[in-house]
Amino acid sequence: METPTGQRKRATSLTMSHMENSFWETQFVLDPKPAPVERHGDVDLYLPAGDGPRPAVVLVHGGPLPPGAPDPREWLLYQGYGALLAEEGVLAAMPRLPLHTPGDLPAAAAHLAGTAGLLRADPRVDPDRLALWFFSGSGLLLADWLRDPPPWLRGLAATYPLLAPLPGWPVDRRFHPLDALDQAGDPPPLVLTLAGRERPEIAAISEAFTAAAARRGRPVRIVAVPDGRHGFDALDHTEESRAAVRTARDALLTLLTAP
Repeated sequence: METPTGQRKRATSLTMSHMENSFWETQFVLDPKPAPVERHGDVDLYLPAGDGPRPAVVLVHGGPLPPGAPDPREWLLYQGYGALLAEEGVLAAMPRLPLHTPGDLPAAAAHLAGTAGLLRADPRVDPDRLALWFFSGSGLLLADWLRDPPPWLRGLAATYPLLAPLPGWPVDRRFHPLDALDQAGDPPPLVLTLAGRERPEIAAISEAFTAAAARRGRPVRIVAVPDGRHGFDALDHTEESRAAVRTARDALLTLLTAP
């Protein structure tokens, strides 16, 4: 049986090897106004200005995390997304998930569900207006929310996500978003941002997912970034990248504020 160390090395080689080791220090492509941040254990909250219950979004960082990576809450990329949402009146939560190997997905899923519960219990949050925004390898965690969405979940977003495990990953069938499309009764709308210069094996999975969603009539909004790489929102400081991030944000805001 492969050891956790072996799983970590293999997962890293499949998801992060094409990025610089200092990816987490790379600036976000937009420059939102900084927001106040509260730290509650493993969760950072980005607070919008003003009073009253606000819609909320959980930002789900990528993974499995490479060895030596700092706390994702310290990555400039995710800090940028948190501030970007707060700037639009949304309370954003950024949890640190225990996601270091594919075998950590059940623990990460439990932690994510706990973060959603923390948000819904916060008096500053409208408990019936929440969304989740996934990035990269955390896309596998989408499966639970597609298969059995709670009534308060207004929408999902996923940016350059992994939508099925890569070959050789020891992942339970629970974490196969592509399979979850067949099992979902009435899944929430999904905003899917896809990089045109994605790695071929990930791009093939995304193509299969979007084709399956179209056949089944699942609500998916595609935001295309034709010249973007995996991690374009930090790696490719272009107008195309900036427009894609804004479009995905605005699509999610529309879902959060719909009657």
